[in-house]
Amino acid sequence: MTRDNELRLLPWSGTDGKPCFLSTDDANGHLSRLADNTEAIQLGLAAELLGHASALLDDAEADPEEVRTLATDLTGALRDTLRVAESRGHRLLPACPGIHASDTDGPTLPAAAFG
Repeated sequence: MTRDNELRLLPWSGTDGKPCFLSTDDANGHLSRLADNTEAIQLGLAAELLGHASALLDDAEADPEEVRTLATDLTGALRDTLRVAESRGHRLLPACPGIHASDTDGPTLPAAAFG
């Protein structure tokens, strides 16, 4: 999935929370598939957690410790989701002429680009 010797940001961290990268021309290689599956799991867990958060926050008598645990879990899910978005964004940019990572206003893409 990488192009022109670009590295793919993987959906997990290495030692001391440092990012992990993959350099490969094989989008169907073992590590690429593992990264794709891990991203799908992380996004699915984030969606489930969001549903749990909505229900818990609607409960006026929710236990404060449970809310604190929820906040911790949501923080981790948001961190994972942002890493997935960053990785996918970097892989999308080379396919979109005229859009560069250095654009300060951020890219403007048609809805079809996300579908």
